[in-house]
Amino acid sequence: MAKANNANIGFEKQIWDAACVLWGHIPAAEYRNVIIGLIFLRYISNAFEKKYNELVKEGLGFENDPDEYLAENIFFVPEEARWSKIAAAAHTPEIGKVIDNAMRAIEADNKRLKNVLPKNFGTPDLDKTVLGEVVDLFTNLDMDETEHNKDILGRTYEYCLAQFAEKEGKGGGEFYTPSSIVNTIVSILKPFDNCRVYDPACGSGGMFVQSADFIEAHSGNRSHMSIYGQEANSDTWKMAIMNLTIRGIDADLGPHHADTFTNDLHPRLKADFIMANPPFNYSPWGQDKLQDDKRWKYGLPPANNANFAWIQHMIHHLAPNGKIGLVLANGALSSQTSGEGEIRKKIIQDDLVEGIIALPPQLFYSVTIPATLWFITKNKKQKGKTLFIDARNLGHMVDRKHRDFSQEDIQKLANTFEAFQNGELEEVKGFCAIADLDEIEKQDFILTPGRYVGIEEQEDDGEPFEEKMARLTSELSDLFAESHKLEEEIRKNLGAIGYEI
Repeated sequence: MAKANNANIGFEKQIWDAACVLWGHIPAAEYRNVIIGLIFLRYISNAFEKKYNELVKEGLGFENDPDEYLAENIFFVPEEARWSKIAAAAHTPEIGKVIDNAMRAIEADNKRLKNVLPKNFGTPDLDKTVLGEVVDLFTNLDMDETEHNKDILGRTYEYCLAQFAEKEGKGGGEFYTPSSIVNTIVSILKPFDNCRVYDPACGSGGMFVQSADFIEAHSGNRSHMSIYGQEANSDTWKMAIMNLTIRGIDADLGPHHADTFTNDLHPRLKADFIMANPPFNYSPWGQDKLQDDKRWKYGLPPANNANFAWIQHMIHHLAPNGKIGLVLANGALSSQTSGEGEIRKKIIQDDLVEGIIALPPQLFYSVTIPATLWFITKNKKQKGKTLFIDARNLGHMVDRKHRDFSQEDIQKLANTFEAFQNGELEEVKGFCAIADLDEIEKQDFILTPGRYVGIEEQEDDGEPFEEKMARLTSELSDLFAESHKLEEEIRKNLGAIGYEI
């Protein structure tokens, strides 16, 4: 099994094995619901069973008291929904009904989950022998190393999206925000007790999970945090409710899924912290219906790209001392087309951009597009100044495709931001720099960090330039000679078996 880390789930192979078992037996659209549903049941049972066994050992008879679990934000699982019951029925014709009844029992105990959980396991389309094999795979799934604060449902869903899209030869369309990016945003913004947190593109709720954990870790009471969110995709909206409910996090995600631009479910909200990873370069977003919307204080965003619609929507919902942390594609830093440059200029001139962080590649599960973190603040501490950080050299590869930030990387970024806010930051060439409004204006209001931080200074090795160039060109000449020699040998060998190039 792959070692668990921020970039991987830790049990990808088992998820893919389950998908392969299902392949060809159910419509493609049902794969994700089946797998997410089973991961949900297995996840809550795993956490429940650990606590249940602890209480049994104590011998005080509290193992079936829901309050004992609620006190530790562990989801209480009714008896008929526990994985042991599901595993025992895996190879019976009733397995589909058993799982559907488990979902109904959970919904009956938790009104917030009513009509949210998938109950499609008893459908005739789903072969019960195949379903039993999938249940066996999840029974053997080792979740003991799964951290309670990780967005396992969101990550599993995103993994399925990526794999199925690749298998079917099309784009996934959605993507999960990696834990290390969420952690970075939360560590820099530092949400506090009694705050209002909002995510207008909340996905599976990962930002809220990390915010609650941050507050709790810093001696706050996460139950005092008011959470507001919105999500346009029905399946993802349901998953966010599942994700937050099983962690005991109360949230207002609206009565249904809805498009944030055309149907803002929190029109009067003014949030202390807004954290989001909206869809990159989203189009079309409904500009034709929103020409005179009051949210476009800095200019009407172009119809073919929602980047500056998202930014302005968030600024509109910001409290007087509020802070925003969001992820955007790099194009928003420098685009001058369709009025985007003018909108960015006005936002900068309003002294709202507190910091920009360029991210390294391969942090995302299924997209490779370069991304940046924007931090937008009302009434910021360093008036007229913006912090630029080039973090493209941070992180480490955890496998061939995925990069991850270590906790040290995240802390370095958070510490850099804090030092800037306190007026104590020493600029580091190639990593961080502070620019005032005049400097940004000289760069045509382009916010690409590389323009401000420069190139990291290389340590002088003491070798004179002329000698170094002579040595390097000599080495290069030797390499060219070697490559010609290898080329001739390859041609000769191919010719011997009848191939000419």
